[in-house]
Amino acid sequence: MDAARRAVCQDDPFNPLITTGTQASCMLVISHFFHLVLKPLGQPGPIAQILAGLVLGPSMLSRIDKVGNFFIQASSEAYYQLFSFIFRVLFVFLIGLETDIPYLRRNLRQASIIAYGGVITCVIFGAAIAAFVIIQLNVITEKFYLVIITMVILANSASPAVIRLAAELKFGTSDVGRLAICSSLINEMSCVIFFSVYLACTSKKLFGAAMLGLFCVVGLIVLNMYLANWSNRRNQNQKYVSNAEVLLILSLLVGVSMLIEAYGFHSTLCCFLAGMMFPREGKTARTLRHKLSYAVYNFILPVYFGYMGFLFDVSDLRKLEIFIIVVVMILLSFGGRIIGTLVACHYLKMPRNEGVILAFILNLKGHADLLMVEIISQQAHWDPTIYRLLIVIIVLNTVIAGPVVAYILRKDEKFFAHSHTALEQHDPDTELRMLSCVYGSRQMTGVIGLVSALSGLQIAPIFPYLIHLVELPKRRKTNLMYHELEDGDQYSDEEDYGGNDVVEINDAVDAFTKETKILIHQVKVVSSFSTIFEEVCNNAEDSRVSIIFLPFHKHQRIDGQMESGKEGIRTTNQKILRHAPCSVGILVDRGQTGFQLVVSERVQPVATLFFGGPDDREALACSKRIASHPRINMTLIRFLPASCIDQKVQIDDAPHGDDEVLMAISNHETEMEMDNASVEEFYNRYVTRGQVGYVEKQVENGLQTVEALRELAEMYSLFIVGKGGRGPCHMTTGMSDWEECPELGTVGDLLASSDFNINGSVLVIQRHRHSSKDLLDD
Repeated sequence: MDAARRAVCQDDPFNPLITTGTQASCMLVISHFFHLVLKPLGQPGPIAQILAGLVLGPSMLSRIDKVGNFFIQASSEAYYQLFSFIFRVLFVFLIGLETDIPYLRRNLRQASIIAYGGVITCVIFGAAIAAFVIIQLNVITEKFYLVIITMVILANSASPAVIRLAAELKFGTSDVGRLAICSSLINEMSCVIFFSVYLACTSKKLFGAAMLGLFCVVGLIVLNMYLANWSNRRNQNQKYVSNAEVLLILSLLVGVSMLIEAYGFHSTLCCFLAGMMFPREGKTARTLRHKLSYAVYNFILPVYFGYMGFLFDVSDLRKLEIFIIVVVMILLSFGGRIIGTLVACHYLKMPRNEGVILAFILNLKGHADLLMVEIISQQAHWDPTIYRLLIVIIVLNTVIAGPVVAYILRKDEKFFAHSHTALEQHDPDTELRMLSCVYGSRQMTGVIGLVSALSGLQIAPIFPYLIHLVELPKRRKTNLMYHELEDGDQYSDEEDYGGNDVVEINDAVDAFTKETKILIHQVKVVSSFSTIFEEVCNNAEDSRVSIIFLPFHKHQRIDGQMESGKEGIRTTNQKILRHAPCSVGILVDRGQTGFQLVVSERVQPVATLFFGGPDDREALACSKRIASHPRINMTLIRFLPASCIDQKVQIDDAPHGDDEVLMAISNHETEMEMDNASVEEFYNRYVTRGQVGYVEKQVENGLQTVEALRELAEMYSLFIVGKGGRGPCHMTTGMSDWEECPELGTVGDLLASSDFNINGSVLVIQRHRHSSKDLLDD
């Protein structure tokens, strides 16, 4: 790479390394200031970072001679190119590593149609405007180069900008956001491939270099697989792999990328493929994500966006012909993208407002555009005006598209809000997003078993999150020096929290991923028990999950008795039940005698207990996923009142208005109709096909219900039941008199009691009851 060879100190008044570091630091400081001002207006971080670069660049501060001489020196450009190259390698590799491959595979056709719909129209408009630019600027040489680069710039979509904007505006986990990210990846990689193929076809020398580069990429992917497996085996008892192993993997990546760019090609595709094909399970991938995420999202990408603004020179717009060309190209860029994307969305029968937001977010430009402009400019030897013109187009497209996307999302907030907050309205054949919480490795057995069971036949996709909740201990004042502290007395880093549980949890997740190929996305939250429920609810809302699974605050001892854990766990569960943005399930894990990881050697019997009400219907909806698993033998047990009198609504002798009586009767009848419809739909879909057994039990009161449940105690490894919400119900009358844990409901509390003496685990489910709103501290 030329920049690496030229990155030496020449006769400059200042060391270029110092000026480069100062520039990056100033960008970060100024961007934070802009972010504080623009965030209340709903503007995303990348816009603030581009504005910070614009302030430092030749448009403003660098117009001052002393500032300009400090930032812009003879050898500064080589340093900027070198650091931008390394930064690009790292964040593109991370993008590939974090790419949701199962989602991309399932939605490849849809994402490709949306991406290429905008590309085709932008290419047509780009060819047309290129002819106009050639005439206006009187371009004499290398006209076809200008046509090619204009088409590529208008057609390209910067995936790093799309990913960052989606994350900033908190819609990256929505269907529209994920589709936009996949479409931008397809769009950008297609443009890079087209540009590289064009360069390779222009000369025989470049064609041979392209074949060499392709061989190096394949070799790097294979070598990474070997290194990842080797590192995983070498660090079995560690949280992460060593820094030396991380450095080795990244050095190989940078070396191959340098070789590719030394021959005049784009290394973006190489880095992306290396990240996407990297083995996801194990400590190596987890370490790379951990090491790179903080640096990329908090330092590298802000500087990357700031550098875009730094290249912008507003003085170029003073010329009327340049100004006209810029306006026309931006209008055609947005117009072509909107037309092509809306046509594609109409073909896919997607809502128009989704098409509009996809069009604007896919019009974001980025560093790949800057690099392609630089490569083509070096070969074409154009007038510097053309180079600066193309830079202006790239920057303005992003500066305009970002605020427009933020405005559309804010205007149609309800439309783009999380809607899959309950399983009852969730199609069992569509993707299920779930969030499981654990406090330690003891609870991993039940959680892994649930994830495995809910994966079913893996025809219906599942997207599981796992949060490791760690209590933030109270710090003690001490006069001891740091080296005199014992282990556990003081924590210098959040990574130290969690102890050996972190290793055991990671090992359990890795073993499950290796066995099932289902990737569990892990998060660790360190907080006090008074606020930890907010962290869980916020994570659930940001991740747009449909159900949260919580561990019960008691665990089973060897003698079969239930022992209470920390009271803070129970309080947290109660708060989450009140404030959760989706349905919630509490798992009472019975350990070795309860529900285990579903494996091929053993069929596990599972029972769903249905009494009626919204929570039981939600439990029935959850059972649909589990019922499709080939190693689970499920039975639906419906409890019905023995006499017709029990089906009537019982009203107190206290005086009521006629309207209240009629409303109570109407609500009860509506609930019964919904219960019957849910059971009938479940029966026709699963019972008639022989997938699920069906049993009806008629009981008159709570005592008979307890006896019926006692008969089932030793028959099943997991009981699924709704928390409550059944209204007046004689089938559970008197059962709440000895209730210990109201958060489990009447039936769930009975099953979880040590006195009831059952071997199976219990999953108690509460349907989502609250709309999304700000959390209120209790």
